[in-house]
Amino acid sequence: MSRIPYVPIDLAEPPEVVAAIRQRRGGTLSHLDRLLLHSPNLAQGWNTFLGAVRQQLSLSPKLREIIMCSVAVLNKAEYEFYHHAPILLKAGGTQAQADALRDVTKAAQDSALFDDAERAIIQLTYEMTRLVEVAPQTLENARQCLDDDQAVVEAVATVAAYNMVSRVIVACDVHPEQTNRASARCMNKA
Repeated sequence: MSRIPYVPIDLAEPPEVVAAIRQRRGGTLSHLDRLLLHSPNLAQGWNTFLGAVRQQLSLSPKLREIIMCSVAVLNKAEYEFYHHAPILLKAGGTQAQADALRDVTKAAQDSALFDDAERAIIQLTYEMTRLVEVAPQTLENARQCLDDDQAVVEAVATVAAYNMVSRVIVACDVHPEQTNRASARCMNKA
């Protein structure tokens, strides 16, 4: 249970905010939504912003999910990994890649599982999340591996956005809606 109680799952007010969140989520409210809805204006802005990051950018879905899973591990936000590892698989990632992301620093060097662009994104995610400052060569590697600067900017913004998400999840101790043993492995390898 979260450190702050979730609003009721059948919450209907304010109707336009709750309806927009339910629409983006396929009809349900996640635990995170139910936490954020303590502040409807925050929940509305969050839904719009994260909806754009998830659905309206040109960055490949696979790279986006690699970023999200990496941030989750680095920040010990199991809730985030629980939700994004299955999406990584749907976006073309493999179970071996999802498993390897449990150790982000090793994954950034693993040329057997990750291609050049994926390793560049993992390293970028690591530096932004753990060090904040990104080495010039790391950003240049990402620029060389991605299609254009738009994709690089979107990758950087995705890392930043999901660091925001994970910080709320960790601070409030938000847990996955269901227990998933495969997703509940120790996250201390980061």
